[in-house]
Amino acid sequence: MSDIKTEIKTGIIVHQIDTNKFKTNLFAVFLSVPLKRDTVTKNALVTAVLRRGTKNMVSQQQISEKLEEMYGANFDCGIEKTGDSHTLKFYLEAINDEFLPEKENLLKESLDILFDIIFNPLIENGKFKEEYVKGEKQNLKQIIESKIDNKSAYSLERCIEEMYKDKPYGLYKYGYVEDIDKITSEDLYNYYTSLIQNCKIDIFVSGAELQNVAELIQNNELIKGLKERQPANIESDTKKERIDEPKYVEESMQVAQGKIVVGLDILSEQDDVYYVGSVYNTILGGGSNSKLFQNVREKASLAYTCGSSYIKRKKNIIIRAGIEIENYDKAIEIIKQQLEDMRNGKFDEDDIEKAKKLLISSIDSIDEEQDTEITYYLGQELAQTNVPIDEYKKKIQETTKEQILELAKSIQINTIYFLRA
Repeated sequence: MSDIKTEIKTGIIVHQIDTNKFKTNLFAVFLSVPLKRDTVTKNALVTAVLRRGTKNMVSQQQISEKLEEMYGANFDCGIEKTGDSHTLKFYLEAINDEFLPEKENLLKESLDILFDIIFNPLIENGKFKEEYVKGEKQNLKQIIESKIDNKSAYSLERCIEEMYKDKPYGLYKYGYVEDIDKITSEDLYNYYTSLIQNCKIDIFVSGAELQNVAELIQNNELIKGLKERQPANIESDTKKERIDEPKYVEESMQVAQGKIVVGLDILSEQDDVYYVGSVYNTILGGGSNSKLFQNVREKASLAYTCGSSYIKRKKNIIIRAGIEIENYDKAIEIIKQQLEDMRNGKFDEDDIEKAKKLLISSIDSIDEEQDTEITYYLGQELAQTNVPIDEYKKKIQETTKEQILELAKSIQINTIYFLRA
């Protein structure tokens, strides 16, 4: 599978992913802008308001009825931060034309509906419909306020916020409650028009029988109405500074279980650091064979869960553990010991091979889900790289112990966050 790219206008790219694995086509539009404190809440709110109605379908009910007529097509939208970019996401999934009971052009109709939702919103008196903005402001407020309910996700968010204080990646993707009341329907519509004129636009189509899809998109009246743009460069800042001491952050809440989150910086600048980091992270905490799982959870029985994840776009590794609160000191000691063991080369070829197998199995599953495959290629696009899935596997397979060791020696603890009772 590969991503066939066509720039239909400067800053507007169509991505075609040909696949015969599914009976559906998946259409996705991504509007990407730099992550900024003064726009992060507006981006989340705009995404929600757009789904409420268009000039042609003035309510969610009318949109739902239209999708139902299209053999039960599905629409969804959301917001994501990827590196230092903030992306408004819109998806529509519909049955592939060849599986319809009679000949119809559902592909074109799906694109028309999706573009209508994004680029042709319902406007009253030169602004978004007041009722819709008011409702979505309330919904967004609830989403932001409820982030504290999931203590594991909250702890991760807080650690990243501390690691990236006053930097774009530290921002919460849904924004901030204190911004919401200040945003009027008029402000939001003015912001939306500016966003549409300046954002990077990526349009993905995944499915079978996609002949001339770029031309079809190019000829859509709403797409014709979009101007060429020079989107802001949103390449992620991955430069790390050596620090003397980690930052320690502790918070107390009513919790039955303590949450430890340890944020690590990768200082290595070696070639293929992104792939080497994947292998390192998998050995450290990427599965049931990993050092963290085996030593913190299994042998010492100190944690209900313990593992690590890799934020490739920011060159960070995040260790997470759920523990009995009194086990904090011992758990931190054993976590630090695993980092030291990696630094000292206390891992062998068998560990490396198991990690590679796990990673390649995960990479092999990318094209098993249309949205996962689209997410992969969007990540490549935003990172300004163009690594096909087969090349990704090859890079993982070629990673050596020497490369992993060099990376291990460059690791530093940036922040240790602890949520306790």
